Amino acid sequence: MNLKFLQFFDFILFFCVAALVTFGILFIYSSGINSDGENVSSEYVKQIIWGGSGMLMMLGVSLLDYRRFNRYIPQIFAAACAVLIFTKFFGRYVNGARSWLGIGPFGIQPSEFTKVVFILFLAWYLDKTKKTQDQRKRFIISLFIMFIPMGLILAQPDLGTSLVYFPIFLAMTFIAGIPVRYILFIFLGGMMTITFTVLPIWESQIAHHSVIFIRVLTNTTLRLILIFATGSIGVLSMLGMFFYRHNKYFYWISYFAAIFCGALIFSYFAGKVLKEYQVMRLIVFIDPYADPRGAGWNIIQSKTAIGSGNLLGRGYLQGTQSHYRFLPEQSTDFIFSILSEELGFVGCMAVFALYFLIFMRTIFIIKNASNTFGLMIASGVLGMFVFHFLVNVGMVMGIMPITGIPLLFLSYGGSSLWTAMICVGLLMSVSSRKFGF
Repeated sequence: MNLKFLQFFDFILFFCVAALVTFGILFIYSSGINSDGENVSSEYVKQIIWGGSGMLMMLGVSLLDYRRFNRYIPQIFAAACAVLIFTKFFGRYVNGARSWLGIGPFGIQPSEFTKVVFILFLAWYLDKTKKTQDQRKRFIISLFIMFIPMGLILAQPDLGTSLVYFPIFLAMTFIAGIPVRYILFIFLGGMMTITFTVLPIWESQIAHHSVIFIRVLTNTTLRLILIFATGSIGVLSMLGMFFYRHNKYFYWISYFAAIFCGALIFSYFAGKVLKEYQVMRLIVFIDPYADPRGAGWNIIQSKTAIGSGNLLGRGYLQGTQSHYRFLPEQSTDFIFSILSEELGFVGCMAVFALYFLIFMRTIFIIKNASNTFGLMIASGVLGMFVFHFLVNVGMVMGIMPITGIPLLFLSYGGSSLWTAMICVGLLMSVSSRKFGF
């Protein structure tokens, strides 16, 4: 082996990933134990195979010079989008979405691998245009780049996976120097759209009484009047900017009017296209006991498992929530609940420390990247990793809606594990090229 490679090899990242994958295999094995103490699942065997092959992928990508991807990235992105279109029409239907390709028991989820391609393509574009385009144009084109794979994945429909592209986009555009007001426009618009979508559901399913200010969102006529009013304010403000070029107040009035008007429009369509199970996920996020035997069951049992772990946990293979099958999707979405019950607060802190080291190491790589392309790649990977961690852990604790987003490195699944390990390989490649390897 090349000794120079070993000299600059990122052992911190390697050992943190190896430790998390090991934790994942151990608790996937635990999730397969039933109340009689018998192992009724072979998922842990598959995870060992995926983990071992993922390690080889990670090492292989780390040996490659990420800068060589530059010339092929547009073609790779186009191919990835073509695969997503193919998956939409000919893919395997699993868990309510046509998002898998495969033969027999073997399958992959193309939307997972497209995350890596998206990071590379957006990094390529932001690097290529850093000195040749104005920031508004860069932002709009970057937004368009995000909406292509995101829209194709939503069409499958796979809401959880599509959401991951949003924080990747925000992290990369922020690090690329796109003005914060442009990024906040999308962020605030997204948050307001979610709020306007949830409020009518809260009123009808939980409050069970009419709330005056929510009536605007439930009455189509009132909504149209408000859309027209805010839209008119936005147009008049833009005219004011045209005639009084140095008046910043007109700019900010049109800025917030556009956010509000857009949120009213998009929340209307979101309310129409949400599936019944997605609506129920929003309801039980607000109040799990609105449907304790149905959609709220997962959150209630997950919180019970986490709470029963106390300080040191019940002990490995001694959990009851998973062994008595109270936790659905326990080897994937709710793997952290099993870990919390069996290892307790101390075990959770150990896992958190490993993720924290990965995040801090990625930030170090971002700060020390030798070029903008590497900087952008590391930023996108950080956005993806942090989002997966916060949403999954928040989901099992009941402080985030259930979205079906796995906990990277721990949750069962080959596609998500390989994607995460390829991303770590890219981080290692960026890190080692800083030193001229």
